[in-house]
Amino acid sequence: MRRLVYFVASTIDGFIAGPDGSDPTGPAGFWPIPPAYLEYLRAEYPETLPGPARDALGVTAEGRHFDTVLEGRGSYEIGLKAGVDDAFPHLRHLVFSRTLTSVPAEEVELVTTDPVARVRRLKQEPGRDLWLIGGAGLARSLVAEIDRLVVKLGPLTIGTGVPLFSREAVFDPAVWRLTDHHAPGGDALFLTYDRA
Repeated sequence: MRRLVYFVASTIDGFIAGPDGSDPTGPAGFWPIPPAYLEYLRAEYPETLPGPARDALGVTAEGRHFDTVLEGRGSYEIGLKAGVDDAFPHLRHLVFSRTLTSVPAEEVELVTTDPVARVRRLKQEPGRDLWLIGGAGLARSLVAEIDRLVVKLGPLTIGTGVPLFSREAVFDPAVWRLTDHHAPGGDALFLTYDRA
């Protein structure tokens, strides 16, 4: 069965974005991306690089881990504001929203129904794992369905912002088991946890 993997960048203090929710790696972002970090993504997780970045870097490799990306409305709209209506044309791309009625890219599937039910059906389909890119609200809705966390731990703290599972997360302890770790250089870590 396919796994739902929350593959996400986090600060040491547990935030995936600043207080305004904008892209921390964008042109006005605060997230450091050292060359070794980018090279590790390129080699190990090439499918997680957005289409424009893949083009700029000459990445043509197929995905090693994922063939489907799941994204919430807020994360999707960050791409739209940058003029990108399908940031992952090399993957099956689903956007979850209760407020959108359409998306401009016909290859992107808009899901307006229960995300848990949709993910459970996706897990039963053949294929590689499912990549939950975010945002935090969608991750909060799907937290019970997440089988694996891959945390790209950045070497920074920001004090406040959007937490891993949103500001609306409730107290609900869960235990995870560290199954892999990699330090590509530049003080960032890739930490893989499976649900215990």
